[in-house]
Amino acid sequence: MASILVPVAYLIIVFGSLFVFSYYYRKHTSTRVYEPYFPSHPERNAYITLLQQTDPPASDSLLKSALVRRAMADVQRVLRIREDKPALQALLQKGSIGDELWNSLLAAEKELEVEIMEVISEANSFVDGWGQVIFPTANEMIANEKMRAVFEHTAEAKADLEIKYEYKAKHGALPAPPTNAAKTNGLLSPSTPGPNSQPTSDAEGPGTPKSAKSKRRK
Repeated sequence: MASILVPVAYLIIVFGSLFVFSYYYRKHTSTRVYEPYFPSHPERNAYITLLQQTDPPASDSLLKSALVRRAMADVQRVLRIREDKPALQALLQKGSIGDELWNSLLAAEKELEVEIMEVISEANSFVDGWGQVIFPTANEMIANEKMRAVFEHTAEAKADLEIKYEYKAKHGALPAPPTNAAKTNGLLSPSTPGPNSQPTSDAEGPGTPKSAKSKRRK
């Protein structure tokens, strides 16, 4: 009987200790304040400031522009979380990072969900149904701004490459390569017969020697 009670008591002590440790650890981590994953939200603060402005009140067009800018910032944060979350999860499983960074990311994800719902509600307060298209519009505006930034920095990038490779670009059109009229598809074209080189009835031209003609007739 004693041989059975010893392992049972051992299991009870081990699992009880693990349960108590996990309980206090979760309680400690739930009340702990983590460092925010993203910095402050200036676009949201600007929109709230304009919304609370009363002397004089901000126009609807200005509020709409500020709300679109706020949505653009939210889209960029969503893309950032989608890119960082798989990498951080893999690093967490390997033990390369601590739980603080991972919990900070999860907290930022939940906060972003609330932010998106708030932006949708504010958009619908201006125009009914605008909340369904404000984020696709913001995504297109971000893509257009990236393309414009690349186009604006093309001259600077070109100058940097010229300095790097010590090459001065030529703005004129390149000369066309010389073409040989005597070649057709890479082969020599047949010579064009002259006006006095008509073949005779016995396939002999005027330039054929007379001795050759007499030999052929014999």
